[in-house]
This record gives sequence, structure tokens and C-alpha cells, in this order.
Amino acid sequence: MDADLPFLTGLDARIAEMIGPALVDMGFELVRVSVLGRETPTVQIMADRADGSQITIDDCEQISHAVGAILDVEDPLPGEWTLEVSSAGIDRPLTRPKDWDRFAGHLARAEMNMPVDGRKRFSGIVLGARDGCGLMRLDDGLEVALPFDEMRKARLVLTDALIEASARMARPDGAAQQTDEDPTAESPDGMLEQTGGRRGARPPRKAH
Repeated sequence: MDADLPFLTGLDARIAEMIGPALVDMGFELVRVSVLGRETPTVQIMADRADGSQITIDDCEQISHAVGAILDVEDPLPGEWTLEVSSAGIDRPLTRPKDWDRFAGHLARAEMNMPVDGRKRFSGIVLGARDGCGLMRLDDGLEVALPFDEMRKARLVLTDALIEASARMARPDGAAQQTDEDPTAESPDGMLEQTGGRRGARPPRKAH
């Protein structure tokens, strides 16, 4: 499993293969692709800046134009669709092995498709990734290995430690910055809120 790519299946995986290289060329990393709905599906794209700095509304617009053009050409979705582009946010989903390594030491929750040790839901401290699994230390001290190919979803839990760590990661040069801005200005789902987010970044597209 590539540590730089999210684990996806089906249509989500096909779209990721189509748009991933373009995002890399633009200086971004693909965090998640999710296609929701049937009659007029919404394609949700979640991305990071490759340098670790905070993604901006302009970045989302740039990604939206590029992804929309690719989907127009490749045409993976019949009929109308809507595109949403967002940042990963602070309490971000853990979709790639590198996410589990990057956020080791922070609190997260995970839900599995199939039971692991008799349960599907887990909460604990992230320990990294190894051999196709996300490693977690549970509240009772036990450690579990959660297979990525059976992981329904996993997400960081918003804590003071995570907010502080995210602020440091957003400044890869390590330079101290004086600011009165709230470090939690991003919404919990990662949609940038300065201008209402990128919801509906591209109007519905009709098949030719």
C-alpha cells in the first residue's frame, strides 16, 4: 500500500487515479475522494498542501478547476454531478498510512467493516502504521492493528494537543508567528469557512 495514497475502492478509487497525478503536479496531496448520492452525486475531494502549510480558498478553487476539467474529459459519472473541494481540517480523517505515522501520539476514533477482536469501533492513541494496518493503543492500554482494507473510517479527535501540533505543522519553516486568529477557524469537517467554503465549487454538469 502506497503511504501517499488513500485506501479507496470502486468509483472513489477510479476518480483518485484520474486526478491524483494532477494534484501532485500542482503541489497538493489527495487525502480523500468520496462520491455521495445517486441521482445527482456529489464528488467530495479533500486535499493537503504537499509542503504541510495550510490550504487556502484559492488553493481549493485551483483544485476545483483542475479536477472539474479532468472529470469532464474522463466522464466517470453519468448525468449531473456536483464537486466539493475542501481542506482536511484539524480533526482530519486518517486515510493513508502516512497520516497514521504523521499523527502518532494523538487521539483518534476508527470504525471497521469487519470486527477486530470482537468489535468494530475503536478509540485510542495513534501509534503509526505497519504491514497494512493502523496501530492504536486503546484506553485500557491494549494495542490493536486495524487493517486498512477493512477500515470504514478513521478520524482524529479534536484536542488542545492536536490544535497546537497542527499550528506547528502549518508552518513548516518553524517560524514563530504572532496572530490573533483562532487556530480552529476551519470547520470540524475541514470545509474552509472564510468565504462560506467551497461547497458547490463547480456547478452541476450535464452529460452530452
